[in-house]
Amino acid sequence: MKIQVRRSKIGGTVRCPSSKSYTHRALAISSLAPGQSTVTNALLARDTLATLACCRALGAEVTEKSGAVKVQGRNSFGPPENVLNCENSGTTIRIMTAISGLAKTGHVVLTGDDSLRRRPMQPILDALGPLGVQAVSTKGNGTPPLIVKGGGIRGGTTEIDGSISSQFISGLLIAGIYADSEITLKIKGELVSKPYVSATIATMEQFGVKIDHDADMLQYRIARTEYRGAKFDVPSDFSTAALILAAGVLAGEKLQVKGLNFGLPQGDSNIVEIMKQMGCAIKTDKAKGEVTVQGTERLEGGDFDLADTPDLLPVVSILALKAKSPVKITGVAHARVKETDRVANIAHELGKLGAKVDEFHDGLNITAPKKLKNANLQAYNDHRLFMAFTIASMMTERSVVDGAESVDVSYPAFVQDMKRLGAKLAPHE
Repeated sequence: MKIQVRRSKIGGTVRCPSSKSYTHRALAISSLAPGQSTVTNALLARDTLATLACCRALGAEVTEKSGAVKVQGRNSFGPPENVLNCENSGTTIRIMTAISGLAKTGHVVLTGDDSLRRRPMQPILDALGPLGVQAVSTKGNGTPPLIVKGGGIRGGTTEIDGSISSQFISGLLIAGIYADSEITLKIKGELVSKPYVSATIATMEQFGVKIDHDADMLQYRIARTEYRGAKFDVPSDFSTAALILAAGVLAGEKLQVKGLNFGLPQGDSNIVEIMKQMGCAIKTDKAKGEVTVQGTERLEGGDFDLADTPDLLPVVSILALKAKSPVKITGVAHARVKETDRVANIAHELGKLGAKVDEFHDGLNITAPKKLKNANLQAYNDHRLFMAFTIASMMTERSVVDGAESVDVSYPAFVQDMKRLGAKLAPHE
């Protein structure tokens, strides 16, 4: 589905959607917590609904009512009646692969859409082996479909590569507390997206479980214990807020994002500091949970290491289109194995707008053009790229962006919210 975007000036107030990351974690953990849990302000979008469906398939009773999800969890279950379809969600398949090892008997098969079936899963398959869980890729190349043999997680010591995705570690932490004995989990190499592991640990704590780890978060001791039912209020999503704030800076007059929560760890809240460094007019009221930005004519360039916050890659890339000097983004090699190769795709599409983009293994160097060109942009069915390219197109006279259907992954109301704020968006025949 293509949309036509004309030069726009936006302004007003928008309430940020709930966090996709925290919704995944709260649903998965509550499904393993005996008794009832309530997840309020849950984001019910395509990715998180995939997690919810997998929780149901593994025996949790789940009911949804006006944004609140009630979960009757269980920590003992048999094999599901059908395969677990994780749709487009890497978080879902990586957490559910670890949880599948807890099935008492039989096998669990996990798969997803075309994009997900190309994404790397070998690190979690390799890490489950020493813990007594047989798990394989049906294609033998480390990508889904995956088959996990039930029988429980034995426990012991295992290693995992931390350079591809922190989601593998989150899965092992969430499921590992039900192993037969304590697990020592060691991280090989660097740990990317570290704030997402902090988010997992923070969510586990709300359900009564503490994880012991080293200060550098490269070794974890997962004791045998049990979750308890809890009420978990999902915070707003700074990954999405970052895109809305970028829209305010690039095509806005005055734009306020409300409903933010600075209390739980979210790495992407770092967008506030990045925007300040780039010279954006931005004000933060943490007590009220509000951030206000003003449209800014020219921004400052600079170097930005996004190893911990790869979802900010599309945001900083479009901010670079107004920078007076080059913007260098590093540390995002793992963004090549997200929904799409975001590094290559951003480089290609921003080039259509007239930017000079140098692509290297773990990042981009972006030099803004004097004037943006009109373009036909392709989002590669990637929700974050569609939102970023739509915002960038608001600075052109008339551009077309393909891939509007992808936003139901994380922000189903994106187009409606942007139009309400004044964006000139229309379906393109």
